[in-house]
Amino acid sequence: MIFRSPFPDVEVPDVTLHELLFGDLGGRADKTALVDGASGASMTYGQLVGAIDRLAAALAERGIGKGDVVGILSPNTPYYAVVFHGVLRAGATATTVNALYTADEVAHQLADAGAKMLFTVSALLGSAAPAAERAGGIEVVVLDGAEGFTSLPELLATTAPVPEVTITPSEDLAVLPYSSGTTGRAKGVMLTHTNLVANLVQCASIMTVGEETRVLAVLPFFHIYGMQVLMNHGLYVGGTVVTLPRFDLAEFLRVIAEHRTDRVYIAPPIAVALAKHPLVDQYDLSPLDTIFSGAAPLDVDLAAAVSARLGCRVRQGYGMTEMSPVSHTIPDTRDDISVGTVGLTVPNVECRFVDPATGEDVGVGERGELWCRGPNVMKGYLNNPDATAATLDADGFLHTGDVAVIDADGVVTIVDRVKELIKYKGYQVPPAELEAVLLTHPQIADAAVVGVRDEDGEEVPKAWVVRQPGADDLDGTGVMAFVAERVAPHKKVRVVEFIEAIPKSSAGKILRKDLRAREAV
Repeated sequence: MIFRSPFPDVEVPDVTLHELLFGDLGGRADKTALVDGASGASMTYGQLVGAIDRLAAALAERGIGKGDVVGILSPNTPYYAVVFHGVLRAGATATTVNALYTADEVAHQLADAGAKMLFTVSALLGSAAPAAERAGGIEVVVLDGAEGFTSLPELLATTAPVPEVTITPSEDLAVLPYSSGTTGRAKGVMLTHTNLVANLVQCASIMTVGEETRVLAVLPFFHIYGMQVLMNHGLYVGGTVVTLPRFDLAEFLRVIAEHRTDRVYIAPPIAVALAKHPLVDQYDLSPLDTIFSGAAPLDVDLAAAVSARLGCRVRQGYGMTEMSPVSHTIPDTRDDISVGTVGLTVPNVECRFVDPATGEDVGVGERGELWCRGPNVMKGYLNNPDATAATLDADGFLHTGDVAVIDADGVVTIVDRVKELIKYKGYQVPPAELEAVLLTHPQIADAAVVGVRDEDGEEVPKAWVVRQPGADDLDGTGVMAFVAERVAPHKKVRVVEFIEAIPKSSAGKILRKDLRAREAV
């Protein structure tokens, strides 16, 4: 049974992302597009488009164009938008890299994506430079400048013409973010210009975001949520996007108060601080109109506490990198929909709810894996037809790996997860990746990783470890330290339990449900 969005379809224009956002600035040329929240430095739409054109010209001079991939490893700044859209303006594809990644993790993504250049900032050269070298010695450009490296201002100084590039929006890739999807190591998600354009027009049709909106962008632009919902959507509607490079509560509150940001996008851990921290009372947060939470489930009581304390509405949505990313959201105007749900299916999207055990469709009020189909759904995983086939079926439905229920009014609630992926503070943590790291430890014979809840209700990675014979001196602290040295901070193992043997199926697959059952005892 197919459930269609309750909203009428919207027209998805056959244009590139650049044409959608900047094809006609109208009266916006002198309007502020981006503000650096830390320094207050700003950039108008006219200046932004001029810088994008200059960068596209400089990239073309260096032989970067259609079919090429360029990496971006940077915290949020106004110049992230310049680089991102400059790459796309040149006809190339941007692969956005997690700023917390280690050099090995950065190198893997760059090599897998076939990147020919990497943009970064001086503070991240410790991981960026060796990663670029390991990925084939690709050129590194430093946004804020560093000795021995090309700087972004140098590229922007070019007088070369803007390249003429022919792009087929529905076929040519705009971005290549990396996601673990439903399981396994991070894979390149192939998103076309049409995928991104579609999701922007889908969301804009049901959100009250416009030219007067001031968006606070603290969630990272390298993540599809920050990239699309904050940066690109804010620019699409002609609003002002105020960037912060990282979350610091005092700075976060200061920027809301001083820059009068009325729409703030968060992940649930930020909601905890907004509901409970005494520092919140020291700032004038009256500009806040809407707080929108995504990337992980938001507790309904926590949402109510934030709304009551700040006097603003709180909304929640759902999506995946593979869906560009939004498939469901609570519209701004629907105060009758519980924030404990993910709201309604966005326009142009169809859903099915499928019993994971039988493969049969289920109906209203019944639990089933959520499948989605629409113009925002990815083209597939880069160079990985098996993973693509396992996630995207022949009918075009993306199998999300999440179990959901739809009610008679079309409101969807996520209730469980089929997939094994752990969500720590909104970041994806693939168990298989941590297991591979653990198995390189000489004193570990076998290991499995599952997500468990800590005392704050946050999902964290727990390692179940089998010691090698004679390795009785190996303790949990040593295991956690070993992993921490080899992965990004959000992927660290935070709980360790030793076990005689990892439960596995006859085919050798880890029986994570058995480990979760032991945890519940």
